[in-house]
Amino acid sequence: MEGLMLAQVLGDLAPHLPARTLGWVFPDETTAALLLDGVGNLVLSYRPPQPVVFLTRERLRGDPHNGFQRFLAARVRGDLTRAEQLKLDRVFALHFAGEEGFVPQPPTRLLFEVTGRNANLLVLEPGEGFAGRILLAAREITGSRNRFRTVRSGGEYTPPPPYDKLDPRTLTPEEARSLAALPLGRWRERLDGLGPLLGAELVRRAGLSPAEAPGERWPQVLDAVRSLVADPSVAEGVMEGGAREAARAEKAAQLRKALREPLEKRVTLLENQLADVARAEQALEAAAGDRAEADLLMAYAHTVAPGAASVLLPAFDGSGEVPVALEPQLSAVQNAEKRYARARRREEVYERLAEREPTLRSELAEARARLAHLETATLEELEALSATLQQERPEKSPYGARYTTPGGFEVLVGRNNKENAVLTHRLGRSMDHWFHAQGYPGSHVLVRSGGRDLDLPDILYAARLAAAHSRARGSSNVPVDYTRIKHVWRPRGAPAGQVHYTDQKTVFVEGTLPE
Repeated sequence: MEGLMLAQVLGDLAPHLPARTLGWVFPDETTAALLLDGVGNLVLSYRPPQPVVFLTRERLRGDPHNGFQRFLAARVRGDLTRAEQLKLDRVFALHFAGEEGFVPQPPTRLLFEVTGRNANLLVLEPGEGFAGRILLAAREITGSRNRFRTVRSGGEYTPPPPYDKLDPRTLTPEEARSLAALPLGRWRERLDGLGPLLGAELVRRAGLSPAEAPGERWPQVLDAVRSLVADPSVAEGVMEGGAREAARAEKAAQLRKALREPLEKRVTLLENQLADVARAEQALEAAAGDRAEADLLMAYAHTVAPGAASVLLPAFDGSGEVPVALEPQLSAVQNAEKRYARARRREEVYERLAEREPTLRSELAEARARLAHLETATLEELEALSATLQQERPEKSPYGARYTTPGGFEVLVGRNNKENAVLTHRLGRSMDHWFHAQGYPGSHVLVRSGGRDLDLPDILYAARLAAAHSRARGSSNVPVDYTRIKHVWRPRGAPAGQVHYTDQKTVFVEGTLPE
């Protein structure tokens, strides 16, 4: 049920308010009907995904089917004083005055979210607007079901977020003219209270195609909008097509929501990796300084007193003396070698990252383009993008990330201490191979070799996975130990993931993911 349809029902009800209530009946477990004196039944059907509200003079019967309906019948009582809708959104509130009696009932509000698969009926404490404490909810929504929004009895109700759309009931010629370049099928994105059904009905009444922008014919569309406000009913043919469109729109919205998070994470990751390149480039200046100081130390090593904390050495270009800080416990040559090693590491990091920079920029541009295209993508395009992203993701298992070696062996990489312990002590068989970066905290890597020996390409592949999933990630010449699972054990009382091992061999690999 769409916002403009809901507004018509509440508009039909408004002249009769305040109205005396004659009690609740419950035709089924997700339908509540309130009998209003002189009006008939106000029926609230809150079953997802097709919730509706309507007025009928049909005689309805039924006792409460569940605890919520019993609470509704007992606590939501007294005259119905007011009905208000949140703009033209699919949310409205009914205000009840309460009643005096043997057990007095205080005023309450009944809030109906007529929102498709998220439909809900809530009893709120008395108040103004749409915020307040929830006394009881027909559907409890916890963080395990929806991590963006929870609805719990006793908690605070959070109204839908504000939005900025044009009100079709007060649409001016100037506002209609501003939409003239927008395809008519997308006017519902800018007009409040219109969903897929009323959007399709607007297209029919305007006599244009959905993909066609009205242009100079915007007055024709404005007349159609005004007729829709006066009578928000839908022709039978449009109803069938609109139902299909509604299902497609709902599926597209779910896909957009599901795809946005991984794409945003991908963009952030690539931006951080490019920032690493920039930092590595800035470190080249420090590397050049290290090399210059090391050259001076090697040239004038014979003049440096042992144990000195600093020294002044003449510059090669004759510009004066250069102060050089020293580690007193090291000789001048050892200080120079330490500077050469530090400069070499910085240069290697930059070279390795700079080599990936074009690829990173290309991937970032592609991820940003995908993210920007989400809002306008069709359902078919969204499904294709979802399939592409699924193929690009490394295959996962319940216990660690899953890879395959060049020789076809399955590799599992622990993503935390708990998974490391499971891979090593539960999934691994005695003759499977186990890898870990030597001297660095990191993932346990299990190659399920089934007792067979590994060829060198398989060993190097698994070793690079271990190096890339350790604190040595990004370094060169990372030592990685490997052995059979039967030689790995957990010391008594040690935390999960901590092990000792013997009979290992060591290989040196790059700390980057293998191709």
